[in-house]
Amino acid sequence: MNKVVAGADEAVKDIPSGATLMLGGFGLCGIPENCIAALVRLGINSLTCISNNAGVDDFGIGLMLQKRQVKKMISSYVGENAEFERQMLTGELEVELVPQGTLATRCMATGYGMPAVYLLAGYGTEVAEGKEVRNFNGKNYILETAFNSDFAIVKAWKGDTSGNLIFRDTARNFNPLMAMAGKITIAEVEELVQPGELDPNFIHVPGIYVQRIFQGENYEKRIEQRTVRKRN
Repeated sequence: MNKVVAGADEAVKDIPSGATLMLGGFGLCGIPENCIAALVRLGINSLTCISNNAGVDDFGIGLMLQKRQVKKMISSYVGENAEFERQMLTGELEVELVPQGTLATRCMATGYGMPAVYLLAGYGTEVAEGKEVRNFNGKNYILETAFNSDFAIVKAWKGDTSGNLIFRDTARNFNPLMAMAGKITIAEVEELVQPGELDPNFIHVPGIYVQRIFQGENYEKRIEQRTVRKRN
């Protein structure tokens, strides 16, 4: 199976309006910049996006929000984005806020083929409203379902043409979990190599999980908030 595609536009060309997408990244770290830009060009809408956050106003998923392409966001953190806030407060955008650990565990459950998991996080808060609660060893847990996503879109540091992926430092974040969870996983990488060139001891996502891969270009790698201290 040839997994290599020419670029971002080819990788996302069959994603339809109304699809559910998982997008790797944390803040602006490790986000699939090329694919997000291609989705904006594609012009599809009514998307459900599962992502730790929603980018910023002029970058990342924020670009899709500006074009009214997103119907629902399932996220943990939604700051730094005025347009997101405006759409949420006016009712234009449906938002499901999920504790960060719960988001990661639901991604993991999807990748492992588990339909649901019981978790402590959120019990006794509005996160638990409408969900099944069970007591194990004297503690109450809420039932959290796995995600049902059509596509997972991730960004890696290096990958090979068989789809094996290596992430760099904190850019790893949600990417491996989401790569495992998509029915179709699209990976954009900074460097695409031939099979055998990656050390198998350092592969974070085996190629079995990846259906499409391409070498991205012109990565901006923005820093969301830069904080420095004065040198003595």
